[in-house]
Amino acid sequence: MKVFGELVKGYEIPVLNEREIRAAAGIMFLATFISLMLIINQGNFVPIKYVIIVFLIDFSIRLFIGPKFSPLLILGRFIVRNQNPEYVGAIQKKFAWYIGLVLAAAMFILMVVFNTYSIITGLVCLICLILMFFESAFGICIGCKMYQLFYKEKTQYCPGEICDVKAKHDIQKISLKQVLGTLAFIAFIILGSLLFKNELNAKPSDLFKVNEASQTK
Repeated sequence: MKVFGELVKGYEIPVLNEREIRAAAGIMFLATFISLMLIINQGNFVPIKYVIIVFLIDFSIRLFIGPKFSPLLILGRFIVRNQNPEYVGAIQKKFAWYIGLVLAAAMFILMVVFNTYSIITGLVCLICLILMFFESAFGICIGCKMYQLFYKEKTQYCPGEICDVKAKHDIQKISLKQVLGTLAFIAFIILGSLLFKNELNAKPSDLFKVNEASQTK
């Protein structure tokens, strides 16, 4: 029977390298975000169609051929090649990637095959961005957490060892002073935005043209 994931000595189940997965998620997030900005600012839907095709093919390779042959994971592996691997259970990642495959397939049908856009494609794109951002920025696999809702067996080898119930270290705890300081920071930003609203909303001028104008006087 074909094993999904890598068999690593010292681990009871097949695992994957969380670091290269996060790197790949970061690449996917950046590509999707840039494509979304092109849609919003220029009405250009061409890049997102290519991104959707790449995602659909890559997720299909991960799930039906094997993660080690995924081009994006290979690229992620190259980027983090000098970092020690962080092993996570492959089974929950497989579940999360099936969610990604379904979302990519839906976008492919709606935007590539039928060449349409709607609030549905917008919501799916937003969901994808949230999933990829949480994975790449925080190391939180939302799809993996959903796996725990559908399957009752204990999940093993989660990122950051969050599967294991344990007390927080002192460095992880948030004090009341930290909370108050953060709230003060937010209040300062809001107050500054209100006081300097006109200055912040003013259109900036070209620095070099300003210098040229001053030199000609």
